[in-house]
Amino acid sequence: MTKFNIPQSVKILISMFAGLLIGSFSSSLYFGVDSIANGFILLLQMTALPYISLSLMVGLGSLSVLRAKSAIKQSITVVLGLTALLLFFILLAPIAFPDWQNAEFYSASTVKVSSEFNIVELFIPANPFNAFANAVIPSVVVFSAFLGIGLMMLKNKKNTLLVLSSLKASIANISSLVMRHVAPFGVFCIALRAAVTIDPSDINGLVVYISTAITIVLLLAFAILPALVAIITPFSYRQVITVSREAMITAFATGSFIVVVPIIVEKTKVLLASLEQSNKDLLKLPNIIVPLTFSLPVGGKLLALLFTLFAAWFSGAYISASDYVNLIVIGIPQLFGTPVIAMPHLLDLFNVSSAMFDFFIVSENLIVNRLNALLSVAFASCLPLLIAASLTKNISINWRKFSINLVVLPLITVTLFLGLRFTFNAMSYQYQGYEVFIDRDFIYPDIKSRYIDKPPKSAFNNHAFSDVLSRIKKRGFLRVGYFRDDLPYAFHNKAGKLVGFDIEILTQLAGDLSVDIEFVKIYHDQAQPLLASGYIDITSGIPVIPDNMKKFTLTTPYSFQEIAFVVKDQRRAEFTHWKKILEREELIIGIPETFFYKDAISRSQIKGKAWEISTPRLFFREEYQHFDGMLFGAAAASAWTLLNPDYTVVVPKPMISPLAMAFPINKNDQSFELFMRNWLSMKKQSGMLERLFVYWIEGKKDVHSQKVLSTIKH
Repeated sequence: MTKFNIPQSVKILISMFAGLLIGSFSSSLYFGVDSIANGFILLLQMTALPYISLSLMVGLGSLSVLRAKSAIKQSITVVLGLTALLLFFILLAPIAFPDWQNAEFYSASTVKVSSEFNIVELFIPANPFNAFANAVIPSVVVFSAFLGIGLMMLKNKKNTLLVLSSLKASIANISSLVMRHVAPFGVFCIALRAAVTIDPSDINGLVVYISTAITIVLLLAFAILPALVAIITPFSYRQVITVSREAMITAFATGSFIVVVPIIVEKTKVLLASLEQSNKDLLKLPNIIVPLTFSLPVGGKLLALLFTLFAAWFSGAYISASDYVNLIVIGIPQLFGTPVIAMPHLLDLFNVSSAMFDFFIVSENLIVNRLNALLSVAFASCLPLLIAASLTKNISINWRKFSINLVVLPLITVTLFLGLRFTFNAMSYQYQGYEVFIDRDFIYPDIKSRYIDKPPKSAFNNHAFSDVLSRIKKRGFLRVGYFRDDLPYAFHNKAGKLVGFDIEILTQLAGDLSVDIEFVKIYHDQAQPLLASGYIDITSGIPVIPDNMKKFTLTTPYSFQEIAFVVKDQRRAEFTHWKKILEREELIIGIPETFFYKDAISRSQIKGKAWEISTPRLFFREEYQHFDGMLFGAAAASAWTLLNPDYTVVVPKPMISPLAMAFPINKNDQSFELFMRNWLSMKKQSGMLERLFVYWIEGKKDVHSQKVLSTIKH
């Protein structure tokens, strides 16, 4: 009686689906699941980096110089050809994007500055031990490759190669043991953790990207790449899938390509051994090629280009043919590092707000990093097979199959993408930016408040001056002037309640003074006389510029705003650099009155272009469409684009120092200014101002209060 053996790949697949199924019905992680999942990934990572390094040393070191030159030429040709094939299908993917009204997500990270990408430091390790310690894979690959080339040139290298080969074999054995005995349970724990911890709301807005990414990866990994190998080499479709399936499942489950490099190398070597012209040099090929693919901008890393196109579409950026060229010529070299490092630079190519980077991270954590790993495995499995067939003159094209697939596969791809587009367009999509913005309330305890639509005429009469703190105590409430059209600092929410960043700060001020609060809607030119008369005690914030400093005593800054432009989506590229803006004399730029710094404008090159407007709302009206852009604070501008999604925020380069925001008080009240200075300092130290900024300006959920509520419920 023969014993029935379940293939390892099937065990892993069953474990993954079991974990996802159980996790979907669970609200919390079971004890030890998180530790086991982390431990399994660490076990795989433990062997991956040494294996990559030793494979390159042994593989290159054991070759002759003549054989190496021939192999390099063939390898470069195959790598470029296979990468071009992937790019062709990835650049087709925007066909799937539907005809939705798109707008940028509301976030203060619009002005986030991306870190400098240094390709030299990434690849050339000044300290190889540091590269190993910090897992800087490109540096490790370059160091190992150079060491292998150095060994290649030695005459007496047999003993050295024997030691290195033994070490590599021992590491491969460890990796095999981990996969055989630990993988099913480790993958089960990873899948269970993913199902429990993923918040379904994170997928909102990314369903288009994730669906498109899934479609393109499944097509490339299971149809296009293996079909190409089967058509032009002696290897069959079934053999290609058999070689890669275990590594693909594990890579998808763990979300990591590097951990399965040893598996890919050993499996492809077994298949290469079946070639008639197989020799020792040919079997060394996977040791070199597969580890190299981790550092090259190939395979799953190219999905970063798909996200860049998605981000441009989602934010309404116009994509021209030259943008596609830039994406390939400038964007691909960025992927020598990791997609996470490269993404801010890729977004910058289209001048897309780096707020989209947050959603890139969400999509990566949801599923895309797993798709990335799966596609990388498929690419790395096919590459050595194609190179080996080329080196052994085993490339023979079955023209009938080739012609059929040349037509059928692109046709299937386009049909699937159009099907996705049709499905997305059939969905009841509605722009939610305004709802997200308007449907918010205070996160700190509220106090008794009332609102007055306009100040009485008697409020402008001069009164005998008394210090503000005494007046507030005697009156029993703090009276605050707030400005109209002052998003997101002061506005009425869905329920009609006055809310906003400044409104909640000043409400907390009244609470600390143990008094109620009264809000009065005022115009900017009313603030100075109303403060001087003593009718109002303080107003909502304004920029700290000399024109405002002449009129008021300003508190210490409580926030900052970067200088930005609000422009039509299709005109985004015209406002990316200050030099280009200043060179264009025909531009007309509107500037809201609180940001209109008269002296600076009269001395600058935008003197003839700048028009003062009383409120940002005017810029979006039909009669003001002759304005080319509005110069404004980035935080406020982001809020206005939520109400007007056909517009976008652009922060020109080089970035100008941000403007501080402060609260105006009476010009002669030093005691209240000292109180406010200390009070704002205390609130900064306590984290209240930062928490309110994240909630009202960045539009993010108040995680702290949600945690408190969760604790109370449980």
